[in-house]
Amino acid sequence: MDALTRRAAGRTAFPAAWGPRLRWLRDVYGGRILAVAVIGYAAYAASTLGFTPARFWRGLEHGGLFVSRLFPPDFASRWSDVQHDMLESLEIAILASVFGILASLPLGLLAARNLMPAYVTWPVRLLISVSRSFHPVIVGILFVKAIGFGPLAGVLTLAVASVGFIGKLFTEAIEEISLKQVEAVRATGASFPNVLIFGVLPQVTARFVGFSVYQLDSNLRNSTILGIVGAGGIGGTLLAAFQRFDYSIVCAIVLVMIGLIMVGEILSEQVRKLFQ
Repeated sequence: MDALTRRAAGRTAFPAAWGPRLRWLRDVYGGRILAVAVIGYAAYAASTLGFTPARFWRGLEHGGLFVSRLFPPDFASRWSDVQHDMLESLEIAILASVFGILASLPLGLLAARNLMPAYVTWPVRLLISVSRSFHPVIVGILFVKAIGFGPLAGVLTLAVASVGFIGKLFTEAIEEISLKQVEAVRATGASFPNVLIFGVLPQVTARFVGFSVYQLDSNLRNSTILGIVGAGGIGGTLLAAFQRFDYSIVCAIVLVMIGLIMVGEILSEQVRKLFQ
C-alpha cells in the first residue's frame, strides 16, 4: 500500500474510531460547557450594565425606605377618583376582551393549517404575529397619538393585544383536534359552517373559555398600566400620585388593584369549573 492510500485510509478510519469518544464527551461535558458559557455571559452582561453587589444592596436599602413611606394607605382623601378610575379600568378590560375574543375566533379558524389552505393561513398568521409583536404600552402610545387621550385608546390597544395572544392559542387548539370527528361530520354531507359548529368547536370550547378568561385577567392588569400613557384607567391617577409624592395614596391604589385582580381570579376559577 503506498503512502497516499495509507493516508486516505487513516482519514476514513479516524471518524469511526473517535466517533464514540466524541459523543461521550458531548453527552458528559456538553451540558456543563453550556452552563459555564451561560454563566460567563451573564457575568459579562452584568459588568457592562453596571450591576455590582454594592449597588444592589444600596437598592435594597432605598427600597425598604420607599416601602416604609407607603404605609399607612390613604383611602379617604381621593377615594372618589380612585373608584372612578378603577371602574374605568375594569370597563376597558371587559370591552377589549370581548372585542378581541370575537375577532380572534374567526382568525383562529382561518389560521388553522388543518382546516384551511396555506394561502389563507399564512396572511392570517402574519396578522396575529404582528398583533403580539409590540408591548401594549407601545401600542397604547400609537393609539393615543392617533385618536387622542381617553379610554377608547385603551380599549383598542388591549383588543389588539388580545387578538395577538388569543388568536395564537385558538389556532394551536384547533390544530390539535382529532380529525376523525370532523371527517364523520363531513361524511353526513354537512356544509363547512356545520362542520365547524359540530365537528370543531365542541372539541375546543373548554379550552377557548379558559383562554378567554385568562385574557380578561391579563387585560385587567394591563389596563392599569395604560393610564400612564393617557389611555384611560387607574394608571393616570397612580402616576399623578407618584409625581406628587403622595405615597400613601399610591399604596391605596396598589391595594385596590390587587384586590380587584384577586376577585377576578376567583371569578375566573368559577367560570372554568362551569365548562370542565
